[in-house]
Amino acid sequence: MTTENSSGEHLVYISNPHISKMEEDVLYHFNLGTKTHDLPAIFGDVKFICVGGSPSRMKAFIRFIAEELGLAKPDMDYPNLCEGTDRFAMYKIGPVLAVSHGMGVPSIGIMLHELFKLLYHAKCSDVTIFRIGTSGGIGLEPGSVVLTKQAVDSCFKPEFEQFVLGKRVVRSTDLCADLIEELLSCAKGMNEFNTVVGNTMCTLDFYEGQGRLDGAFCSYTEKDKFEYLQAAHDAGVRNIEMESTIFAAMCRASGIPAAVVCVTLLNRLKGDQITSPHDVLVEYQQRPQKLVACFIKKRLGKA
Repeated sequence: MTTENSSGEHLVYISNPHISKMEEDVLYHFNLGTKTHDLPAIFGDVKFICVGGSPSRMKAFIRFIAEELGLAKPDMDYPNLCEGTDRFAMYKIGPVLAVSHGMGVPSIGIMLHELFKLLYHAKCSDVTIFRIGTSGGIGLEPGSVVLTKQAVDSCFKPEFEQFVLGKRVVRSTDLCADLIEELLSCAKGMNEFNTVVGNTMCTLDFYEGQGRLDGAFCSYTEKDKFEYLQAAHDAGVRNIEMESTIFAAMCRASGIPAAVVCVTLLNRLKGDQITSPHDVLVEYQQRPQKLVACFIKKRLGKA
């Protein structure tokens, strides 16, 4: 669902009638608020948002995109706009905002609620959002980048399930097809690494939830694991991570075009543990950043 202003720009939509009745909206986990901060002045020009698990990775991204857009200056500092809280980190340069979301569905869900309210209060329009990160591949060589077609749960269903006041609520996890095509076009133009479109499985756990054999507990056999991962591959799943279903569902509900761009660090059909050298992993982690930067530069006419 989307709303438009008088100029035909698409605004961020939030479905909560109680917000307009509040004297003040405190974005607690960001350490921001409608009375303590001029949100339209600080964030009103935001057009592109990148979210990822790690605060340090988000700061690295904002430094990188500043260079790519020609906005960086010698000795330039990039302050954490959420200073005062240790939950999330937020950085901004020009029209680009980078926010960390921690690990797993609960953490990113809290962050997205407050992020969408921030965008709403700041009167942001025509926003595009990306989740960039790492994942385990299924049938792909390490270093491959997956553009998520559908985020699916552990049963390969394209839905996000949540219980609200004790009642089961299910939301769609389809992502923006046009945005995926634009990103794929950028990847083909770059021609630097393997990029594929596939489904992404979102789990609630890194170990048993993803069929690993190396956790503290394991109640299944190696044969069980491979049968499950093969079934996932047959269902179109090409990578596994821990945030995509709620990300896709909430972005869809807010009318924000969204994409999940994750690099694979290993092929889960060949093992459970990440064994690539540190410098190789660092280069892999930069691949989603490079692809999203290419997209942003094209949108801004700076490619």
